[in-house]
Formats: sequence, structure tokens, C-alpha cells
Amino acid sequence: MTAGAQQRAHVYMNQMGGKWNFPIVVDSLNEMTFDKAKRQMMTDVTGELRIPFDVNHIDSITFEDEPLTETKDPYKVFQLYITTKDGQDITSKETYTDAHLSLNAQESFTSYSANIQMRGRGNSSFLWYDKKPYRIKLNDKHKVLGLDKAKSWVLLANYRDVTDIMNTFVFEMGRDLGLPYTNHTRYVELFLNGDYKGIYQLTEQVQQNKNRVAVSDEHGILIALDVDDGPGENPYANDNFWSSVYRMPVCVKYPDDERWTVNTVDSVRNVFAELETAIKNKDYTQVQKLLDVPSFIKYLLIQEFVYNVELSAPRSIYMHKDGDGPWVMGPLWDFDAGYDFDWGQMTTGHTFFTDFTETVMGSNPLKRNGQYNYVPQFFTDLFACPEFVEAYKAQWAAVKDTIVTHAWNECMKYVEQMRASGAIDREFQRWPISGKRFDTELSKMKQWLQNRNTHFSYLVAGIPTPSEPVNKERFCGSITVNTAMNWYQGYSQDNKVRISKQQVCNLMGLSTNEMNEAELSIVPLYTDGTEGENHTNGVFGGWFNSDGDPGYYAQGHVYIEVFNDLWNWSCGLYKENCWHDAHAVTMQYQYPYNGTLLKVNIEANFTIAQ
Repeated sequence: MTAGAQQRAHVYMNQMGGKWNFPIVVDSLNEMTFDKAKRQMMTDVTGELRIPFDVNHIDSITFEDEPLTETKDPYKVFQLYITTKDGQDITSKETYTDAHLSLNAQESFTSYSANIQMRGRGNSSFLWYDKKPYRIKLNDKHKVLGLDKAKSWVLLANYRDVTDIMNTFVFEMGRDLGLPYTNHTRYVELFLNGDYKGIYQLTEQVQQNKNRVAVSDEHGILIALDVDDGPGENPYANDNFWSSVYRMPVCVKYPDDERWTVNTVDSVRNVFAELETAIKNKDYTQVQKLLDVPSFIKYLLIQEFVYNVELSAPRSIYMHKDGDGPWVMGPLWDFDAGYDFDWGQMTTGHTFFTDFTETVMGSNPLKRNGQYNYVPQFFTDLFACPEFVEAYKAQWAAVKDTIVTHAWNECMKYVEQMRASGAIDREFQRWPISGKRFDTELSKMKQWLQNRNTHFSYLVAGIPTPSEPVNKERFCGSITVNTAMNWYQGYSQDNKVRISKQQVCNLMGLSTNEMNEAELSIVPLYTDGTEGENHTNGVFGGWFNSDGDPGYYAQGHVYIEVFNDLWNWSCGLYKENCWHDAHAVTMQYQYPYNGTLLKVNIEANFTIAQ
């Protein structure tokens, strides 16, 4: 073999209508043996791993040099063969399994083979679907398919997404907008223990690393706003917390391991609370010191444009900070719940692109009047600041005519190679989806994006610009309202919670004519006075537990729901939970006036007859 060439043994195979070439480093190769009974050729490599190939599908085995030149074409579909030790199935998301990886880079980049570790990853995608996503960890940092050196990599299954390009489209949008540390895409066809698994999206693991999220080892922070990793779903983990102001679930991704201390969570919570407080107070001058506002704007624009409902949970919302620098949004992650996914079939469905007009934050984000009116106000409160609204509008106006077309054209370069290689046909042969065809779904996606762009541009341009910022607040007093409910009527009560507009205005020092109801908000309060979230179907409202704290339907006892009439509120109870004869809850009117947020509490006392 020529000195300096990539010295490989190559196993050439035919299977699933494709031609495969899996390289193995010669230096690691101990021997090849044939198991006649199993009709397998066993390739033994260092590390006591045996790589089985089905003799029925082997065309030839060669020892040859590979070209030293690389075309550096990222759009090709690459070939990946992974074998676990003793053929173990990957059933755990926590425990790694020893394995061997053989990657054919198709002469675009350096082919690669090595011993690795592998485990499952993801939440719903790993739980619900037979086509599983995986995380792989190399023994040493290595460039993979032209991407910067690292140990950890991700294989996204994209099973829900028939087009396979929803995440890629968002990554391209992020790159066009200049969001830092945006992921890259490399498509591979995966064999796992000889079983063809279909098309996977190989991409970077979101983590602190000089080639990933490059915040400093000593002073960097990487967090995820994520309900799945937060204290609600993982109450016994030591790396998460509820944020101090907006009560969002936060998981600390970095510092980790040797840089973790007993004070890490408290330290990150306190630093993040400074930003939350500035946003809550609509102190735009302070916000600009603590937050990279352009990244926040770009991030929200992308989330809302593709209608990613995970913003409302929140889930997979990453932020990072380096030392005394500002918080920066990103990297972008997990978008197969966007594009108007049909959540009515969330465990089995593949339906997207029905309605291009729906929104998470709404046409007036400050009011959260979209389909997800419980989206954390962390993402919407800055729409009370005129400078922020103008910057938000200006950013979209600057890119709306080009960004969608450019991102789509980049995606089509991948699609062209998937078609030409036969990968799409093999994917649908391996994972047939009733009633779905690749080309049909791709056309739907293209049309949805075009319609969405027109509608979204109109939507952004129409977001109300506040006349002046609200930079302070004043508590004006409380009103007690007594309302009777009938336990047998459950959700639909005859009575309503009735509030006197005149009385509220009197406490605020306004006449009823001075109040513009379009600017009035109503929020549920915890018993300690902090704000909760609306998890009802109303524009405003809240479910309340037995202690009178706002929460979710499943734990709820009573609810208040407000639609168009801001002074006569619907109410009801969850009969399976609520056996009390009385409940006390608090809602709060909030009204911006002359730079001050005026607040009036409504203490609603429910008596429940049975």
C-alpha cells in the first residue's frame, strides 16, 4: 500500500437494492473468519469486537488504497455500518453499549472506522417509534464527514418527518441569520447489526466544546429550557431547577463533570434570574446588557415561522453565556413538532402542513393570543418595549424575501442526492407509512412554506408597537368576589365570576373611558404572589390545584377561563379531583398606563355545593 494513503479493508455488499462499501482500518484488523452455520463472515478488530457481514450479500473483499483527494461534497448520502458487541440491541438511553463503526465517506471526506460506544437518545422519538434515534461516542475526538473534531455525535431518525428535511431547513435558516453554533447535516444510510435502518441525519451533539458551543471551560454556561429535563419530570436530578421569575424548567448542561460544584445550580439560577428580572420589568436598557437581543429576535422568528410548538412547553430551548458576556440564544434543536404537526396523532402520526396561519405567540405576542396562550412570558414580555418590536420587525423585513428560498434550495441539494442514490426508496421500503409518499409530502412542505412566508410577513408587520415602554409597576389593591359552583355541573357552570370594571378602574385611578381593554391582561397568581401560566383554552385563565396555585389540568381542581368578556369569567371544576366545598384562587388584572404597569388582584372565593 502507498505510504500515507488510507489503508483499509473494504467489504463490498449488495442489499436492499443498494451497493455498499464498508471500510475497516487495516491496523485494527486481526482476522476474518467465516461462520458456515450462520452464513456470516466475522471480521475481528482490536477491542474484542466481531463485525458480522451476511455472506449472502457480500460481493467482494479488497485491500486497497483510498483516494487522498476529497471532493468535500456534504450533500451526498453516506454509508454507515455499526455493530454492537455480541449483537446487543440498543434499548437504553442511559447506558452505552460497546460497538464498532464503519463509515464510507463516498470520497467526499475521509472514510473512518473505529471502536465506539452507542446508546439511545431522545424522548418521545425513542419511546414511541420503532425507528430509534441514537447517540454515538468515539473513543477519541475525530473529524466526521468534514465536521469539526469531537467525540459525541447524534443520529436523528426523523421518523415522524416523512420529508427528512424539517430539521435541516431550520439549521439552514439559522445559518443564514448568523445564529452561533448552528448544527450541520450529513445524511447517512445506517446498518445496525446487519439490519438496514434507513436514512439518518448525522449531526453534532449540543454540548460545551471548543468545536461545538465554544464557551470557556472556566466561566461558560450552557442551559436548556426543557420540561423533559426539568424538575417537573426529573425531580431527583441535581442539574435542574425552576427559574426564579417565570418558573420555567431549566437544565444545566454546562458546567458538568469535573467543573460541577455543589453551588453550580444556585449560581446559574441566580445569574439567569438577573435576565428574567430585567425582562419582567421591561427594562430594555438592562436587557440589552444581559441578553444578545439580535440572537433572541432571530431565534423567536425561526421558532414562530415554522410554528414550533415546543417553545410553549418549553422544550429543547438552548441558551449559553460566556463569563461576563450576555446570554445568547441557541443552538437550534428539535423541529419535527413544528410545521403544523397534528398532535391528535402524536404517537403514530405523520401529518403536517394543514394550516399555515396558526401561531405560538400570536398576532400580538404581548397578549399571547396565539394557539398556545401559555407560552412563557419570558419570550413575549419584551414586546412591551417599542425598540424591541421595531427591531423584530426590521429583522424579518430584511430577510423575508430571500431566507426561505435559500434554505429550501440548500435542502433540495440533499434531496437530489437522496433520490439519485435510491435512499428514499429504500427508506420507504424499510419503513412504509400508510397514505404517505415522499414527493407528495415534499410538495406540501414547499407550498406550506410559501404560504407561511406571505402570512408570517403580514403577521410580523402588524404586531402592535407600544406607545411607550413600561418600566415600573404599582399594586393598586384587591377585590374579593364570591361565586357559587355546583359540583355536579363539573366543567360547565351556570354561574360566572363577575367583576366590576368600575371598581377595578377606581383602584387604578382611571375612568372607564381611559381604559383600553385591548391592552389589559389577566394572569393567574400563586399563593406567594408570583405569576403562573394559563393552561386553559381561554385567552386568559388558569387551572388551580387544591392549594390555590396555578398548574395543569391533570392536577387541577377549579379553573377560570376568560375569552372576549374580560369582566365575566367562565369557571368550572374537575370532578375527579375536586371534593372540597370551597376554593380560593387569585387572578390579577395588569394594565400599562403612562409607563407603569397597574395591578389589581381579584381574589375569587368559590363555594361548591354537592
